[in-house]
Amino acid sequence: MKEREIYSHLKVFPPFAVRIDGRGFRRALDSFGLLKPYDERFAHAMADSVELFFKESGLNPLFAFTFSDEVSLFFNEMPYNNRVEKIDSIIPAFVSSALTIQLRLEKPVSFDSRIILLGKEDIYKYLLWRQAETWRNHVSSYGYYTLLKSGMSENETAMSLKNMKASQIHELVFQHGINLAETPVWQRCGIMIYRESHEKTGFNQLKQEEVKTQRKRIIQDWNPPIFKTEEGRKLIERLVSQIVLK
Repeated sequence: MKEREIYSHLKVFPPFAVRIDGRGFRRALDSFGLLKPYDERFAHAMADSVELFFKESGLNPLFAFTFSDEVSLFFNEMPYNNRVEKIDSIIPAFVSSALTIQLRLEKPVSFDSRIILLGKEDIYKYLLWRQAETWRNHVSSYGYYTLLKSGMSENETAMSLKNMKASQIHELVFQHGINLAETPVWQRCGIMIYRESHEKTGFNQLKQEEVKTQRKRIIQDWNPPIFKTEEGRKLIERLVSQIVLK
């Protein structure tokens, strides 16, 4: 029967990204009382789940980018002989479990998963795309819940937004006291998670002297730059520079 595992020999080779998206989150989280359109508790749970993945999954992502219920993880190495079946099952399963623990949910949540083949030179363009989607999601989410609060039904709200340009949604939200250019950075630009080297000072008891060592710590960057700026481009270049093509 082993030969009936039709995709068991399908492999992918680094560098690549794995993007996971929440599936049916609305129903599972309805009883949680999340603030709309954004709830910082949920954002922290997502970021903390990704950080836990870095620490406990046994895999070694270079960095990750997350917004809403989406996470993109970037890899330059992968165990399991690079098998697609393993990658696309273990990663969303781990993050689903981590998020359930973080939020202490009574109903299960799940993520779907896809692998994106990327050359080293493609990663910056991919991140530009996902951060642009972060902004679009930001605008439409505020527009959606602003219209709902004004008394429209969900169907009426969806139809209204379908016919509105981004500038019109900006103006609509502004008229209700919200400037989309001044909302928290993580809502507009997403959250980056990555490892950063730092120097740690200790004391060598045998030599009776102070010693300094390089250690890695995981950073949750809730104020990332806009990637298309010079600052943003340099950040991505620094993270991507860890990739060694084999």
